[in-house]
Amino acid sequence: MTAIFEKPTDNERQHLKALFVKGRVDGQPMTKILVDGGAAINIMPYAVYRKHGKGDQDLTKTDMMLKDFEGNVSPVKGAICVELTIGSKTLPTTFFVISGKGAYNLLLGRDWIHANCCIPSTMHQCLVQWVGDKIETVLRDSSYVIASVEADTYERTRCISGEIWEKDFLKVADYEILPIQAVGSDEEF
Repeated sequence: MTAIFEKPTDNERQHLKALFVKGRVDGQPMTKILVDGGAAINIMPYAVYRKHGKGDQDLTKTDMMLKDFEGNVSPVKGAICVELTIGSKTLPTTFFVISGKGAYNLLLGRDWIHANCCIPSTMHQCLVQWVGDKIETVLRDSSYVIASVEADTYERTRCISGEIWEKDFLKVADYEILPIQAVGSDEEF
């Protein structure tokens, strides 16, 4: 069975969005699942783990250490195996539970991507997976909106690679930082 991606239009490909999907963990709905081919393993923040009614006694102990973007090394709290459903496919999936927070509820790394035999595409905002001999396309989680001060900037940010820059300064975003003034104060921060 062959999977084919259509060539996106310029407007469809000019974004920097990560790929988030919806799914189910042990039958319970889950949003903000980040599919990240840059991560080797699957991660679940401890707060999400606790929301599913699990305690420290449910974790499998491990000596796994994780390194963050800054090179800081920290231990994981433990590991847990759950039934993860994405689209119509359910797969036993091991997550390493971390103390930190992320912009996701779950992070699916190459461990899941390869075990699931799927092809994620941040450009197309979907993933293609084989379910038996059939191909299933799972579209992005369109309900997930970046909740930050810079959400509008994020949505308007276009790819900067593939362009020739002839200026001394590369302006990535077109926004102005306005001073903040406290109510009843004459001072700006």
